[in-house]
Order: sequence, then structure tokens, then C-alpha cells
Amino acid sequence: MTKGNFVFHNNVEIPNLGFGTWQIPNEEAYDAVTMALKNGYTHIDTALAYKNEENVGKAIKDFDISREDVFITSKLPAQTKGYDETMDAFNETISNLGVDYLDLYLIHAPWPWDEKGKDYTEGNIQSWKAMEKLYNDGKIRAIGVSNFEISDIQALLDNCDIVPMANQIPFYVGRDQEELLTFCKQHEIVVEAYSPLATGQLLDNQDVKDMADKYSVTPAQLLIRYCLERDTLPLPKSTHEERIKQNKQVDFEISQDDLKQLMDMEDVRK
Repeated sequence: MTKGNFVFHNNVEIPNLGFGTWQIPNEEAYDAVTMALKNGYTHIDTALAYKNEENVGKAIKDFDISREDVFITSKLPAQTKGYDETMDAFNETISNLGVDYLDLYLIHAPWPWDEKGKDYTEGNIQSWKAMEKLYNDGKIRAIGVSNFEISDIQALLDNCDIVPMANQIPFYVGRDQEELLTFCKQHEIVVEAYSPLATGQLLDNQDVKDMADKYSVTPAQLLIRYCLERDTLPLPKSTHEERIKQNKQVDFEISQDDLKQLMDMEDVRK
């Protein structure tokens, strides 16, 4: 059985599988998102940094689906820190997508990508305060973070009013981030699993292939189901319609023994 929708601590529901658009160029994003919508995805994940918001928004607008029936996530660029800067970036995103509100808005990372690990705590706090204002004004239905470690989240808990509703992190077989997962659960923060296929590097893993055969599913389906079994929300990405379709067909259960075997696997990307 497929897990039902995830529910944030503010009672907003988010579909249990998202369509990721990272690394999909703007010119391909329209067709990819259209294929996803056609195959039943109602949760689309993008970001200002992906430079594809315009065609993501256009695909949603052109498809026969009402705005209320599609869950749209976007993200504040990792290098953008501060209150006013966050407001400006959010307005740019809303304009790109051609929508009045976002369902979920995330701080893309706690530090600029070229300064990974540097302390930007104060900037994150100011950005979060701007996001709290946008949330309270009804411009965003839920707010969260991405790539945040425990200490990064704790800084927001200590200095701000609203507990993040989501933390979007790399999570896949071999990279479970158990401590972070436990911390998020304690604070009712939904964990979203990006790169559930380890950017494709797990698809040729023999152990994964053997287990997928056992369940008569594709390696991708097994890996996506694994994320759901671990109570995380997977965001698979593809530009091929057959794979887009398959990635949503994860209506099976992994046995406890097989789940443990997958949990014990080493990270293939080390």
C-alpha cells in the first residue's frame, strides 16, 4: 500500500511523492512537468537556482488542473541571506511561476554553495523571519529548509517563532542520516528525500538490482519505496515519460528483513 499524504505540523497536506526538477533545463522543464502532471503527479518541486521556474509554472498553468490541486515547492537561493533579500527573491519566484502563493518555500541551504560549511546563522535567522512574515500573510502555506544539519535547525528554533515544516535533504539507500532524521521526527519536521536514486548511481548496484527482481519492480521503484518505508518523502526526477510513470508506481511493501539489508548498505557515492 502506498503511504497517504504527509501532513505538516500546521495540518497542511503534501502529496507523498514529488516530481523533482533539479538539473532539468528551462527549455525541457515544460515537457517534463507536463508529463508528470499527465501521469498523476500533483507535487512539483523547483527552485529559483534551477532557472526553470518560468516553464514549470507555464506547464502547470497550461495543464487542465486547478491551482489548488497542485502542490508547488520552490526555494530561496543558497547565497541569498537576509530579510529584504528573501522578500525580493520570493517575489521573483512568484513572478516566474505566475502564481499568487506557494505551497512550500525552503531555504535552499544554510550557506552559499561555494562556501559550504561557513557560518551564516544570522543571515538564516533573518531569512526565516521574512519567511515567517510571508507565511503569516498567507503567501506561503508551509515553510521549511533544505540541506540543514541539526545545529542549523536548532538556531532557528532558538531565535524564531515557527518550527520548520520540512527539511529537504539527500537521503537514499546508503545515506540515511539517522541522527538528523530522528531530530526532525522529534520536532515534527517532515523529511523530504532528494536524490532518492543517488543521482542514478544506485541503479546499477547489483544488490539493489537483485532485490528489485525479487519484488518484480525496477531498481528505481525499489529505491523510491525505500524512502517511503523510512517515512521520508521522495522527489524522483526524470525527463523520460516511461520512467516518470514507473517512478510513481510504488504500491508495494518491502519486508523488514530486506529493509534492514538496504539500511546496512554502504554509500556508493563515497
